[in-house]
Amino acid sequence: MSKKIYPDATAALAGLLRDYMVIMSGGFGLCGIPEVLIGAIKESGVKGLTFISNNAGIDDVGLGVLLATRQIKKMISSYVGENATFAKQYLAGELEIEFNPQGTLAERIRAGGAGIPAFYTATGYGTQVAEGKETREFNGRHYVMETGLFADLAIVHAHTADPEGNLQYRMTARNFNPMMATAAKVTVAEAENLVPQGALDPDHIHTPGIFVQRLIKLENPAKRIEHRTTRKRDAAE
Repeated sequence: MSKKIYPDATAALAGLLRDYMVIMSGGFGLCGIPEVLIGAIKESGVKGLTFISNNAGIDDVGLGVLLATRQIKKMISSYVGENATFAKQYLAGELEIEFNPQGTLAERIRAGGAGIPAFYTATGYGTQVAEGKETREFNGRHYVMETGLFADLAIVHAHTADPEGNLQYRMTARNFNPMMATAAKVTVAEAENLVPQGALDPDHIHTPGIFVQRLIKLENPAKRIEHRTTRKRDAAE
C-alpha cells in the first residue's frame, strides 16, 4: 500500500489543519469540488480560515457548509453569486472578500505554483480591481501588478489517481484543480477511481504525483448540479 493513500478524509487531513490557515479548494461551480475533504474540515472545527476558490459553492454544499458554521474568515474568489449565506455575511461585514477577475485568479494561482511572485495584466486597469495596486505602462498599454498565490494546503478532486498520486481530472473539473495542486505546501487529493501503478498513460497525467502528498479514494461520490435546466415538453410528448 502506498504511503500516500489514507483510509478517509479525516486521516488524510490529520496534523495539517490549524486555525487561520490559507487553503486552496479546487473545482468550478459544484463540478470537481473536494466535497468530502471540505466535510472533514468542517468536522475538525478549525476556524478563521482564508479560502482561495473560484466560488463558494452554494448554501449547504461545498464551501457553503463552512460559511454556515462561520469557519471561513476570508474568501479570495471570482464568482460567488450562487450563495445566499455568502452574500448575507459579506453585506453584514462578517466576511472578508478579495474579488478577482476569473482569469487573473487562475493566473495568480498558476504563478504561485511556478514560484513567480508577481506579474502584470491589463485586466482590471482603471477599475476598482486596480485600486491600491502598482500599475505600469508597456508598449503604450497600461497594466496592473498582481501577486502570485500560495497556500498552506490545497484540497483537490480528481477523477482517477494511482498510488503515487498521479492525477487525472475530467472535463470542467480540470479548470482550477491542476494549478491549485501545485500551489501549496501540502496537497491532499480525493479521487473517484484508484488504479494500479502504471495504469495511467504518462501523456495523460494532469497532475504529477510529486505535487500530491496525501490521497483518499471516494466511495459513491455525489454528482451535483447547480441549476437543472430542462426544456418544456410538448403536449404530444
